[in-house]
Amino acid sequence: MPSHLFADRPAPQPPEREAVDALINRARLLRGDVDAVRRDTSVIDDDDLQLRWQRALCELAVHQLDDLGEHLGQLRDGISGGPAATGSAGTASSEAQAGPPTGSLLSRVGSAEWNLLTDEVSWSEELYQIFGRDAGKGALSLDELPSVLLSEDQPLLTSMVTDCLVDGRPIDGEFRILLPDGGMRTLHMMGEPVLDADGCTASMWAVLRDVSRLRRSQHIVGRTRDTLRQREHRAHTEHRMAVELQEAVVPPWSGSLPVSGRSAGRLDIAAHYLPSGSSDLIGGDWYDALPLPDGRTLLTVGDLTGHGIPATSAMAMLLGALRGMAVAGVEPGAVMSHLNQLIECSAQPALGSAVYCRFDPVASTLTWAQAGHPAPLLFRNGVGRPLPAPDGVLLGAASGVTYEQDQVDLLPGDVLVLHTDGLTRHDERSAGPDTLLGLAPRFAAARTAQDCVRAVVEEIGSAERRDDACVLVARVEA
Repeated sequence: MPSHLFADRPAPQPPEREAVDALINRARLLRGDVDAVRRDTSVIDDDDLQLRWQRALCELAVHQLDDLGEHLGQLRDGISGGPAATGSAGTASSEAQAGPPTGSLLSRVGSAEWNLLTDEVSWSEELYQIFGRDAGKGALSLDELPSVLLSEDQPLLTSMVTDCLVDGRPIDGEFRILLPDGGMRTLHMMGEPVLDADGCTASMWAVLRDVSRLRRSQHIVGRTRDTLRQREHRAHTEHRMAVELQEAVVPPWSGSLPVSGRSAGRLDIAAHYLPSGSSDLIGGDWYDALPLPDGRTLLTVGDLTGHGIPATSAMAMLLGALRGMAVAGVEPGAVMSHLNQLIECSAQPALGSAVYCRFDPVASTLTWAQAGHPAPLLFRNGVGRPLPAPDGVLLGAASGVTYEQDQVDLLPGDVLVLHTDGLTRHDERSAGPDTLLGLAPRFAAARTAQDCVRAVVEEIGSAERRDDACVLVARVEA
């Protein structure tokens, strides 16, 4: 608010109207672009913190551009000398003749001057509206002004006024006021001292702006950002713990397992875990190969529903139980029945699929059972086929289920491939075993199980998959 005490100062030179019009047009275009982005994020899942944060940023940007446009509009109208108010992004408003619209910048900016020589106080009409004060009661003096502030903000105002009147420093700060109706507003105050001819402070003038809406938008942005960071931190921590748990329970396999007994044969075994392409969380997939006390070998893969710590901890429980029963000599079909009972008794029931194969090097036979899981693939002489699957439903799907088991003879050079269904299921489609069966010529030419796993990863590993996957290859050596 220009003071009468500034009459002897040279008037500042106003900018060219064309330059201000150009800025208004640019602000209007930018505001439209931001508003389009805001509309795109308006219908979202409120549980998605990332999108909530983006929406809050758009709201904040729109508020700031609205204020920028109205500031430029005021600047332009001041150049032309017209009294018309401006609307959003500097467009002329027909409501200007009747006063500023509710919530517009013009109704949120007011000015004041406190004359120290006469104790007169001059407030603009807008400032009365901002403070929710009846103009008939008169303006608040500098001594009365702190009474409408929150108690914790009063020292700040006192400090700003003291610095201005005593030290001649400009005012630039924010404080919160309480309205007569119990509401609260945040005001940004800018001002400076006015000096008389002797260089003494004669009065103080200020412009006060209601920035409540802007600060609320900034608060929402900050709150959603902090919540998003906390959730990301928790997710990162859970991911790290799940990875460590999985690696502790399912170590990488690559190499040969010596087989005791009358046969000099052995199994060359390699395995690989492929993470999901659509999730950062570790799933409940497992694979395992374990020499048993009687000279036979355990081969297993499986998959539990879910991701993260719950899935990996449940997987660790099931795999530990499976290993214990295998070491105790429990038959594969009975192992599946006991695992099904274990899931039923768990505090967090889940669904799972599994296959358990037990290789006998003396008889060169494979005894196996499955619970709703893809059958192992047997490759012999350059040709692959799925093994006929014995009956078995998903673990946790039904009570009192009996799981059948089957037996197949294996020959030196045979390659057995066990995998979870995430390996061949992409997006909403399921490729089945065809992709793996198409690798039969490469398996026949492979010299080690690791070469076979490498062929699988090269063929399928780069494909986008919606779930984790495991593959285990066992090659019967002479």
